[in-house]
This record gives sequence, C-alpha cells and structure tokens, in this order.
Amino acid sequence: MKESVDGRTPLDTNRLRLSKVKSTAAGVPAAISSMNHGIRKMGVTRTVQSLLMVNQKHGFDCPGCAWPDPDHRTSFEFCENGAKAVADEAMKAKVNASFFEHHSVADLLNQSDYWLNSQGRIAQPMILESNATHYTPIEWDDAFKRIASSIESMESPERGVYYTSGRTSNEAAFLYQALVRALGTNNLPDCSNMCHESSGKALTQTIGIGKGTVHLEDFNHSDLILVIGQNPGTNHPRMLTALRDAKKKGAKIISINPLPETGLKRFKHPQDYMTGDVKSTQLADLHVPVRIGGDAALLKGVMKQLLAMDAIDRNFIASKTESFEEFESALTAQNWQQIVDDSGIDREVIHEVAQMCADSKATIACWAMGLTQHKNGVAVIQEVVNLLLLGGHLGRPGAGVCPVRGHSNVQGDRTVGIWEAPSESFLVKMEQGLKFEIPRKHGYDVVHSIHAMEKGVVDVLICMGGNFLSATPDTPRTAKAIQNVGLTVQISTKLNRSHLVTGKTAMILPVLGRTEKDVQSTGEQFVTVENSMGVVHRSKGNLKPVSNGLISEPYLVARLGQLLCPDVLDWISCTDNYDAIRDLMSTSLYGFEHYNERVRKPSGFLLPNPPRDSGQFSTSTGKALFTVHSLPNVTLPQDRFVLMTIRSHDQYNTTIYGLHDRYRGVHGNRRVLFMNALDMSQYGLKTRDVVDITSHFQGTKRHSKQWIIVPYEIPRKNLAAYFPEANELVPLESTAIISNTPTSKWIEVTLTNPADSLEEE
Repeated sequence: MKESVDGRTPLDTNRLRLSKVKSTAAGVPAAISSMNHGIRKMGVTRTVQSLLMVNQKHGFDCPGCAWPDPDHRTSFEFCENGAKAVADEAMKAKVNASFFEHHSVADLLNQSDYWLNSQGRIAQPMILESNATHYTPIEWDDAFKRIASSIESMESPERGVYYTSGRTSNEAAFLYQALVRALGTNNLPDCSNMCHESSGKALTQTIGIGKGTVHLEDFNHSDLILVIGQNPGTNHPRMLTALRDAKKKGAKIISINPLPETGLKRFKHPQDYMTGDVKSTQLADLHVPVRIGGDAALLKGVMKQLLAMDAIDRNFIASKTESFEEFESALTAQNWQQIVDDSGIDREVIHEVAQMCADSKATIACWAMGLTQHKNGVAVIQEVVNLLLLGGHLGRPGAGVCPVRGHSNVQGDRTVGIWEAPSESFLVKMEQGLKFEIPRKHGYDVVHSIHAMEKGVVDVLICMGGNFLSATPDTPRTAKAIQNVGLTVQISTKLNRSHLVTGKTAMILPVLGRTEKDVQSTGEQFVTVENSMGVVHRSKGNLKPVSNGLISEPYLVARLGQLLCPDVLDWISCTDNYDAIRDLMSTSLYGFEHYNERVRKPSGFLLPNPPRDSGQFSTSTGKALFTVHSLPNVTLPQDRFVLMTIRSHDQYNTTIYGLHDRYRGVHGNRRVLFMNALDMSQYGLKTRDVVDITSHFQGTKRHSKQWIIVPYEIPRKNLAAYFPEANELVPLESTAIISNTPTSKWIEVTLTNPADSLEEE
C-alpha cells in the first residue's frame, strides 16, 4: 500500500535576500527579465519566433492572463509575465521515461515547486500503477482503454469528477463538457470556483450577466478607474498599459488594497525607450490602504457620503434600477464609526474618494481576488455594483464593471459549458445543439469535490490542465482526499505537485501547448479563446511540438468520447477539422451563431452583453438591482492576525517561474511572511526572524512551519504570504456565502516564535 503523503510544499532552506522595494513597474528590468527567461529556456531562435507571435492576430493567445488585446497591436504585444509564460511552455527540456526512471515519486515530493516546473515539458504518457514507486510509460491506446474501463465500471456517473483549468481552449472545453454530460453528470468543477465565482454570482443577480461590462476602449473614455483588491503589476501587467493610456487622457485612478503595489505607483513601458521616451507615468492618484476585509465598510462610507452630497444619478436610478429605497434607508442608518473602524481608513480619506467619484461622469471598477476570496465575497462585489448604480455608471462609454480574470480562457471555458451549476436556459440551448438529453442535477464545485473525495464516493478524477492539489485549500486534507480516489488523470504540459499526490492509480497525459502547431488529418488547426471583456478570437501555435508523443486536448477528449459514448457524437470527425466543433458550438450556445465565419475576422467578435450593448438588464424585472448587506464581522481576538495569500512577481497562479519578487524586494526564498513593522516591534520580532503559523477556524487548527518575517507597508494586524505554500492554512469549510469560494484572503492566525511563544495553546 502506498504511504500517505500530506502534499505540503517542502520547507524552503534557500538564503533570503532583501532589496529595496521598487517604485516603478516594468521598464528596462522587465525587458531584460523577459529575454533572460526566453533565451535560457528556449534558445534565441525559439524565443524570437515565439514572442513575435504572442497575442498577434494570426498568432497564439498568451498562455498567461486574460487581458484583452488592442485592435492596433505592436510587434511586441506581451508583458514580462507573458514572456515568462511563453518561455515556460515552449522550453526545450523534457520530462520523459528516462526522467521518471531516475526519480521516484517520493524523491520528487521533496523537490520545490520551482524545481519541478523547471524540469521541462512532459513528453510522453506515463502511468503510476497502484503501489508503484515510479511512473512508467504507457501507450496512448492503452491509456484511453484504462480510463474508459474505470469510468464504465463506476456504480454511478456521479462518482466521476472532471476538473478544468482556465487555459483550456473553447473547442477542448466544449467537447469535454459534452462528454461529461453525455456520461450523465454535471460534475465539472473548474478554477473559476476558486477565483471569480463570487463575481459571477454577484453580477448575475444584480445586472443579469456574470461578466464585465466594459470594452478595452472604455478605459480611454473613463474619468475614474477604481482598482480594488488587485495587483495588476504582477498579475495582469498588460493592464498597466491601458491604465497609462487612460491616465494620459485625463482619467484618475484610485488603488484600494492593503498593500501598496508597485504597478500602481509608476509604470514605464519598455517599448517607450525605442522612441526616446525615458519618462515613467504615475498611475494611482490615491492609494487607500484598506484593512483586509474592510472593503465593504469603505464602499459603504463612500456611498454614504455620496448620498449626503446628493451626488447621484437619480434619473438613472429611477428608470434603470429597483430596490433603491431599501438600499438608501439601510445606508443612512449605517454607523460612521463602524465604517472607519472596519475599513481602517479615516473619514477624511473616505470623503476624498467620494468626491472623486462625484466628479466622475464615467467610472470603471476593476477587481480581482482581493474581493472574491472572502466570506462576503458576493456581497462586497454587490457593493461595488451599488456604487456604480448610484452614479449611473453602467451602459455608458467609459464606465462599468470589470472583474479582471486570471487564466487566459477561464471566462471562455465557463461560456462554453464548464459549469457545475448550469441554468435551465443554458441546458435547453445545449440540448438543441448536441441532440442528447443532459442531466439537470447540479454537480460538484471544487470544494464539494474535495468533500466527496474525502467520503470515498469518487472513483475517477480527471483534470484538464491545472494543478488541482496546489490550487485548492487545506493542502494536507485535500491530499488525503485525493488519495482515496481509484484513478486520477492529469492532462498536462508541465510537471507539478498534482502528479505526485495521486489516487491509487495515476496517469499523466501530455498535450500540446498554446505555442505549438496543432496538425490533424485535414491540416493545421486553430483554437479560440475568450478574453476578460467578452471578445472571442483565434489562437494558432507556430512552434514545432517539443515531442512526437503529444496530442491535442480536443483529440484527447474525442478519443475518450469514441470509447465511452460513440452514439451521441461523431467524436473523431469533430477533431479532423475543428470547424466541425465550432459548428456544433454555433447551435449549442447563445451568441455563437455563425461561429466559424465570425471568429475568422482579424480581431474576432464580441459576445452579447445587454448592460453594455443596450443598457438593458436580464434580471427578472429587467432592471439592475440595488442590494442591502450587513457589514461582515472583521474583529479579531487578542493576539490574532488576519492573513491573506498573494503571488510573487515570479509566478503565475501555482506555477513558479523563479525565486524573485522583484517589486517587493524579496529574493531567493518564498517562505516569507509580510508584516507591519509596528506589529513586529510589539511582539519583539526582527527582520528574518522565523515563526510558525497556526490558522484557526471554528475550533480547528492548521499548522505551518518556518516562515521568515519581512517588514512591509501593510495595515496593522494584517499579514500576507505566498501561495501555494500558505494554502495549507486555508480551512476547507471557510468559503464565501453563495459562491463557495475558499476564503484565501481572510485566514485568522496566530504566530509562534520558537524562542518566545506568541500563542497560548
């Protein structure tokens, strides 16, 4: 029997180096970093080939974030992190049978996430047999037969779970969900469950669509841009160009975040040096260092002041919204002292924010995980909607909501059917196109999937991309749950920890990356993706695949479909030419009519969005909804802190590209804990002191060892640490109301200093 493993990231023994926190984002260091990553991993020729095609109209979509592409593109339409993502996928090194002969699973578990990712592209299918110590090769035909046999032997379709990562193309995701639903289940958890699920639930209820309502061009017509709970400099660097251009056209920018982020201080586009422009641009006019969890209080304060100033659009409110009276009454009764205490922001600063909102005729609100991963994630996003509705900032140029998505096609995957809780109208349309009956029972999301695996009621877990173990909360508990599964299958390009913490039998199936040519029986194919603003466009790789052992994701799904459900679709014909998949999508999805024709336009096409397109709201009453929410309880017991997880500059989601967080001045070691200097002094802590962390939730505790204290500009009683290392502290039961998103931005913790206990057990 395999020895149980807890899945934790190994302790980091590398020397921590600290440098000055940067004041300007991008610039020459970003250009140098981009080229270094490319040349080191791909070589000069492959680097040039790749970077000149990324985000081009006839090239491939960046494997990184989902920020949209401008209509008028430069020859270098990528950011530093995009270049890292491309280099990471197109690297020459390979993980093959020889690699696994030399490395047992137990040995690999002791390696860092950075080391695992650095080993190269997975080159051939591998299997880890029950009780085996090493992965060994398996032929594709045998792999498909083993998977099909495991699925067919399940007592119920509900005992299969089919996860999807946001990098999966529209075509692969559509076929995948069709196969899963043909099998008889909606168990389609995806990475949205852990990030913008709160956004989708909040927006659908209030404005009738779970997506943003702005074009990229709207940034050039905006008076005010609110960037809330988001770090674009590290997580969405190309957004900085849009903010710079908006700034030059007169927009004001407010950054609302516990941490001051370099990307919102000053920005220098590397390409500006080519024109002799050496000046950087100040972006944020105001940084509001809200306490973790205090965003709802801050927003209520701003809105309360706007009501007092009568700086609201009453015509819009009367004609386009409902429930304003209830909202106004509740807000009027809200106590100012609680607003100030909970937000940590002085009333004068709140007034300043309100005045900037009052002066704006067109406001865009952007947000990311800083809002969504809280107990009140849905409610706080609805407070953002309330703020915009007060000023009529929906359905007009330069205004609207802008949830900034992380993965390059996470929004597209949901649009085409990767959804555990689909609406009836969605299913009816899907049935019209696919012509088979689809189950109605809602499936498992990510957290419910983990609970099901804990109970031993999951026989097969298939992951289309991603790193399920490292992306999910409560790492040791999730690891134990995964090991209850009979068969786990990872459809992957790179090695990660989810390949090492597995079910009783495990497979790794390697697939083509976004950068690589996809050749089927009728010739080279392209796929499509949807960006953060609802534009669907082509993506076509230009590089020779790193191995002959790779197949495309659509073809992989088709092979399984042909074995499992041969009568519902002509699966293989669909992948001879991907136009056949898109023809199916045209009849199965709203807004995808004439898909093949429209997506071949140079910039693709825009999906319908009633609030943006016509100022209409697809709610039950046809109007946008004001909502009323109580403030969350953000009080902390004595000697407790609240911790949030964050990314470093050298990572994208759970993928670690390097060991530098250049903007924050942290190098060489990722196991750092950012802490307010006054708190450090109060508890007798110094820079580089090592502490253990214990998280607390409903009487349970989770422990994490050896974190290095680093002083940082963060509100008192607030802490920050990198994920996935800190995910082991996130309780599985602590999730957002309605969306069930793990609360990775609100973790109550205590610290234990090995020399002087700060925690009383």
